[in-house]
Amino acid sequence: MRRTKFLTIAAGIFLCSALSSHAQLSPSDKEKISLINSYGKFDNWCVREIKESGAIGGKTKYLYEFFGNQDTLRTGKTPFTSPKDYLWRTNNVLAIVAGITKTNNTVFPEKRGEGYCARIETHIEDVKVIGIINMDVTCQGALLVGTLPEPIRDTKDPLGKVFYGIPFNGRPKALKFDYKADVGHEIIRGTGFSKLKPMGTPDYPIISIILQKRWEDEEGNIHALRVGQGIEIVRKNAPDWVNGHMVEVVYGNPTSNPAYSLNTTEDTALHALNSKGKNVVILEDGWASADEIPTHMIISFLSSCSKAFYGGVGNTLWIDNVEVVM
Repeated sequence: MRRTKFLTIAAGIFLCSALSSHAQLSPSDKEKISLINSYGKFDNWCVREIKESGAIGGKTKYLYEFFGNQDTLRTGKTPFTSPKDYLWRTNNVLAIVAGITKTNNTVFPEKRGEGYCARIETHIEDVKVIGIINMDVTCQGALLVGTLPEPIRDTKDPLGKVFYGIPFNGRPKALKFDYKADVGHEIIRGTGFSKLKPMGTPDYPIISIILQKRWEDEEGNIHALRVGQGIEIVRKNAPDWVNGHMVEVVYGNPTSNPAYSLNTTEDTALHALNSKGKNVVILEDGWASADEIPTHMIISFLSSCSKAFYGGVGNTLWIDNVEVVM
């Protein structure tokens, strides 16, 4: 197999370092909050043991999800299937592209007291086959509410496979959680198509809860107004646990806070499935009035603020006891 084909396969795999959330979920808003909060303790994990293709080294890799129990072991190439009403997901993903099996894991269980927490990190994933390929890719960690269909099958528009947001019409007060952080590491560009390149600027994790009012026009385009948001960039190291930290949800147009920007660029635009099942960009047209009722909620914990293939390698965010405060 030619080097260029390996590069294309790997690029598609690592671009999918984000998660999706389909629009049709059955629980009520109250039940969704309960499910988010109960799984936000991160005490129970399952692990999948997957052998990557021999063509890229044949290593055995492990993918983690926080449900089940620590003794659970899923083997082979079985795609991940969420338990009923499980609303969380990581970007620990299995891809089978052009017959090549590859994995990516950036969220890990870590012991905390008598239980566990989630460790989210930005790191370099390497793919090396002597005489064929030698590439390094910067991978960002992501943990959020949603689902990600597996396996990834192709490299076409990989970022467009991401569908953030669950139906929700409540008005939360805040996102509450415990955290530790190791942040501010230098951004490294690692696209796989060239050598790793330090960019000379620091990178930081970002945490967000976003509420949107979405609707679909006659052409099948999905539009949205931003109803509310709580967004925090973690700019300081926190070597000890900060318990009960709150990110307040601000409603209406928060013009005084530059972190609260709309998702209008190619790097930030979100996708969704319209009523015909077509993948479309969510056109975030502006800000809703402060008393508007949302239709969707997005929650995410990301180890990097940077775009795909860029990130502060070494950035690590530990999260526990996540709770949506109503």
